[in-house]
Amino acid sequence: MKTPCLAALALFGLSTGAFACPDYDLSPAEAYRATGPQLYAAASFDVIAGGDNYIWNCRNVRPGTDTGAGYFPSAPDFSFQLTKMSPYQLVISLDSECDAALLINTASTNWYYDDDDNGNLDPRIVLTRPIDGRIDIWVGTYDGEYCDATLQMETFDR
Repeated sequence: MKTPCLAALALFGLSTGAFACPDYDLSPAEAYRATGPQLYAAASFDVIAGGDNYIWNCRNVRPGTDTGAGYFPSAPDFSFQLTKMSPYQLVISLDSECDAALLINTASTNWYYDDDDNGNLDPRIVLTRPIDGRIDIWVGTYDGEYCDATLQMETFDR
């Protein structure tokens, strides 16, 4: 009788784990509107990096760029409604006190991940042709720790 109970418990555990992943349908911690020209002067946002969801356990998240380890929250840390982006590239980076990781879902529903491209164990993602619309950003850590971090967003002419 223990085997069916254990199997049911294991199945329940797996099914609840699927809900504990980054999900752009969840309400973000903070939401903003910005234009490409406004972000020509870098904008900075304080955040606590880290989360409980190990990215490799999340089938719904498959970045088209870098892939690597990381722990992220379920809800986005930030959601930006961006407009007037066509003449710009968008640089999204972190400055943190730990080994931070960055996860992004763009308006075209493409996932992007980075761990160390900003140097000093910090991430940086460059969107060379960002489109107008919503972009969601999760700030995580490579090893599951939590730390203070600053998200920076800046546009540059293409």
